[in-house]
Amino acid sequence: DALRDRIDKEFSMAVDLIYECNGKVVLLGIGKSGLICKKIAATLASTGTPAFFLHPAEGVHGDLGMVTKDDIIICVSNSGETEEIITLIPILRRLGLKLIVMTGKKSSTLAKNGDVILDISVEEEACPWDLVPTASTTVTLVMGDALAVALLKKKDFKRDDFALLHPGGTLGKKLILNVSDLMHTGDEIPLVKKDTLMKFALLEMTSKRLGVTGVCEENGNLAGVITDGDLRRALEKFDQQLINKEACKVMTENPKTINRKELAVKALNIMEHFSITSLFVLDKEMEKRPVGIIHLHDLLKAGVV
Repeated sequence: DALRDRIDKEFSMAVDLIYECNGKVVLLGIGKSGLICKKIAATLASTGTPAFFLHPAEGVHGDLGMVTKDDIIICVSNSGETEEIITLIPILRRLGLKLIVMTGKKSSTLAKNGDVILDISVEEEACPWDLVPTASTTVTLVMGDALAVALLKKKDFKRDDFALLHPGGTLGKKLILNVSDLMHTGDEIPLVKKDTLMKFALLEMTSKRLGVTGVCEENGNLAGVITDGDLRRALEKFDQQLINKEACKVMTENPKTINRKELAVKALNIMEHFSITSLFVLDKEMEKRPVGIIHLHDLLKAGVV
């Protein structure tokens, strides 16, 4: 609740300054604050606000060359008296840079030199001696996340934008891969017509190795599917006569399908919800005519699961 009250005019000013910045956000901090700065920089960068961490001690020995006149600085120091950061202030000012200060001491040297002051003070640290940075670093982290989210909304940063910045790992695959990227197409699609005898439908299922075949109308529209489960039920019903039955006598009508432009993770969700292992893929422009098929194994191989 105390932190919520600190989302005030100063916070809004900080958001506006970063939003209007034509360069990058440079975060400065030492020790535990430095570690928090790295996380804040990573969160900002991943949500559309270019940012990086600059170690103040390295800054005074040449790394300040990474900073340009178009950048904006966020200094993090609970005491507000961190020597390495204070040493940089005259140089940062000479470059004409705006300073956003996160500190627990509004009367500190750092606070007095800031353009915007964000209060990260705590009544006491979580450790028994009120010394180890614990509660204060948590508050700083939350303040940084609040800045990132506020900027995300102000920039109208969309899910697709987020996906472009996260192409790797399971998260990236879930956000980027479409059904069309993974589906089987052309001759790899198992398909038979409604009047196809089951002995030939079985050959189609076996040769395509997906454990299923689609059953189509004369015009090519998908009428149903035959799965391993359908075969077991049909064998109980027709016994040895099964191979001479038409596919339409065995198929399940109105099968679950998915559009080729949907995210692959949506295909996974449908399969899990209905306890199935494959989906025929349709194209909006071709109505009910299958243009592909996607199997659970395809999703596993791609790392979507």
